[in-house]
Amino acid sequence: MPLMEVLANRSTARSFQSKELTAQQLSSLLWAAFGINRPDGKRTAPSARNFQETDLYVLLKSGVYIYKAKENELVHISMEDVRNLAGQQDFIRDAPVQTVLVADLSKMGDGSNEEKLNTANIDAGYISQNIYLFCASEGLATGARGLIDREALSPKLKLNPNQKIIIAHSVGFQK
Repeated sequence: MPLMEVLANRSTARSFQSKELTAQQLSSLLWAAFGINRPDGKRTAPSARNFQETDLYVLLKSGVYIYKAKENELVHISMEDVRNLAGQQDFIRDAPVQTVLVADLSKMGDGSNEEKLNTANIDAGYISQNIYLFCASEGLATGARGLIDREALSPKLKLNPNQKIIIAHSVGFQK
């Protein structure tokens, strides 16, 4: 699909079918979001000073996973279905996939946590846009949100104090 058409089709969804994505759709989504697309290890979205501080956590019915870009694979963290913790709106329960973008501030060198969070928010915005554009190009629906119960979700993702939840996306098929 041409970029101008993808941009015209980009939208935010608030209702989802429960239909699962295929393994290939999920793999392609994660690669488009923040996969490695060059031999030097650089990625599909920019990151300030190439810190690459953002990790993508994937919440599925089968549990919690983290996307490992170098291997282009999901690593299982937990068997618990915690998709409902990725947002405070009712439609969260219906989407088969929740992606959660988490910044690891310890990867970001010197500077205050406020400066690091500002940069991490910008970097997560690039990744978020990639998710939107991929979904528009593939006929999938997505919706980003910042209303997340971070206090409840962080331990389920097994985050350390340097890791901060930035934004989440519901992904699936439009209802």
